[in-house]
Amino acid sequence: MIKGKAFVLGKNIDTDQIIPAAHLVYSLEDPEERKFYGRYALSGVPSEQSGLPEGGIPLVPEDKFETEFTIIIGGPNFGCGSSREHAPAALQIAGIRAIVSPGYARIFYRNSVDGGFVVPYESFEDLSSKVKTGDELEIDREKREIRNLTQDESYPIKELGSVADIINAGGIFAYAREQGMM
Repeated sequence: MIKGKAFVLGKNIDTDQIIPAAHLVYSLEDPEERKFYGRYALSGVPSEQSGLPEGGIPLVPEDKFETEFTIIIGGPNFGCGSSREHAPAALQIAGIRAIVSPGYARIFYRNSVDGGFVVPYESFEDLSSKVKTGDELEIDREKREIRNLTQDESYPIKELGSVADIINAGGIFAYAREQGMM
């Protein structure tokens, strides 16, 4: 079960908006540099796609490296753009544990799962107009639903299917080791 505050985004959030190329200068291997991926996560999202009023709050405050939000509610085609695996890594480093979208760009979805970065849940509908930034959510994988504790509503989500084992293992390499493939 994943529980926390929602951060709502619109449709077609691309990997360059998730982590702009200007911030790819930091090493993911160096702990002191790695945290900057969290600071700059979603810093390229224009306000009209943020689901927030003009000048709304950023995912991560300027003087912080992590966010108060745990779950991203995204519109369709989340993670489109380049194949950079830095995008789901930046979200994880920022403190995001799950994303809920009605559809993902394939490479972003696989990078999220294979790297063990964030859990990409699929909703049956676009929830970005129903959930508000700051709503308290609870994702129950077993019941395949999201409960909006703030609005006292529930929304069904799709089963994770065959990627659940990879997610449970913590990524594709951990899964391969568990299965004796490495």
